[in-house]
Amino acid sequence: MPQSRLGSDTPAAQKIDAIIAGLGDWRGDVLARIRRLIRAADPDIVEEVKWVKPTNPAGVPVWSHHGIVCTGESYRSKVKLTFARGASIHDPDGLFNASLDAGVRRAIDIHEHDSLDEAAFRKLIQAAVAVNTTAHDG
Repeated sequence: MPQSRLGSDTPAAQKIDAIIAGLGDWRGDVLARIRRLIRAADPDIVEEVKWVKPTNPAGVPVWSHHGIVCTGESYRSKVKLTFARGASIHDPDGLFNASLDAGVRRAIDIHEHDSLDEAAFRKLIQAAVAVNTTAHDG
């Protein structure tokens, strides 16, 4: 399972680079920006690519720190960021806008012309890492 600690020369980072480049449109731009924000929010984040399958041969970018923090999937009309423990994360800025009735996870759907509060998103990543760290240490 390829993974990396923020190096652009590691197998996971290269695969995520390829996923972003392969999108070739606004979704790649959004995913690249999200990736930069995640890396800035947590320098110890680990990048991975999971769930490679015939219907998705590139796999799904995953960012982890003591467990999955979030995944970044692209669909025709949106980029979906799914937070594995989203229901446990305090979201005072109301960034979660999808999977709101899921038991454990929450998601952010970003469409082509949507804006994202970058400071709030960095705080959300840090809160997700804190939830994972508490669960890991507890």
